[in-house]
Amino acid sequence: MMAAELVRQEGLIARLPAVRGRLSADAGLAEITWFRVGGPAEAMFRPADRDDLIAFLKTKPKDVQVTVLGVGSNTLVRDGGIDGVVLRLGRGFVEIEAEGDEIIAGAGALDVNVAQTAQMHGIAGLEFLRGIPGTVGGGLRMNAGAYGTEFKDVLLWAEALDGQGNLHRLTLADMKFGYRHCGVPADWIFLSCRLKGRPGDKAEIQKRMDEIQAAREGSQPIRSRTGGSTFANPEGHKAWQLVDAAGCRGLVVGDAQVSEQHCNFLINRGNATAADLETLGETVRERVKAQSGIELRWEIKRIGKGAGA
Repeated sequence: MMAAELVRQEGLIARLPAVRGRLSADAGLAEITWFRVGGPAEAMFRPADRDDLIAFLKTKPKDVQVTVLGVGSNTLVRDGGIDGVVLRLGRGFVEIEAEGDEIIAGAGALDVNVAQTAQMHGIAGLEFLRGIPGTVGGGLRMNAGAYGTEFKDVLLWAEALDGQGNLHRLTLADMKFGYRHCGVPADWIFLSCRLKGRPGDKAEIQKRMDEIQAAREGSQPIRSRTGGSTFANPEGHKAWQLVDAAGCRGLVVGDAQVSEQHCNFLINRGNATAADLETLGETVRERVKAQSGIELRWEIKRIGKGAGA
């Protein structure tokens, strides 16, 4: 590591407030994203709990950017890494509780764990979460959905911190949900939410969850290094059909490839860079636009800076 780079990293850590959680410099991100690509975070903060995060946001220098990263399932981190602080919500944000026919879940909880908790308590209506490979916080940020249901269909309220560490309770209307979109300011950090279900039979709920998992395994490259669905479905169309019609199934850039199994998925065949994957995605968008006149919108979140930037 170059001396100037080391000074830059140590300088950022020195400027940050004391925390009870874990704060580290030059934190690797490639190993924690599903694509297994990307440069490091200038610093990473894993808060001990809500109060630790609030104190950090209220006292950190205003010019230090904070980027939230969940389990990296729907994210492409560029090869130059991420400046500022990458925030990961760990143990203090994963609690899941059932109250009647509703679930309260921390933003760091895995969607699949929420679905399983609901099943254990005979709460139906949340089975779709079994098909979303991410966290509750990420689901709120993009109004994630699968198999006919989205977060907007089950959300009662969400809690979030603004960029200054102030707590807000948001109603469904406050979220300004659209298709794979949330209108809450980008620098707000989700902490938890309450989801509504309905009484159901545990065996029937489990059967539906098993069907969803089987459908995923049968149609998606879930064993590959991928980031999930790459493009949002344009109104009246399926993204994968547009990609296929444009002749992009199996298309390769470097060691990145459009999946042969499901062509709305990009995969890292082993040695792809983030630049390979992003270039491949943009090539697909260009070919689809030329073939159909439709401009695909990225569903995967691309963050960070390019190599050498």
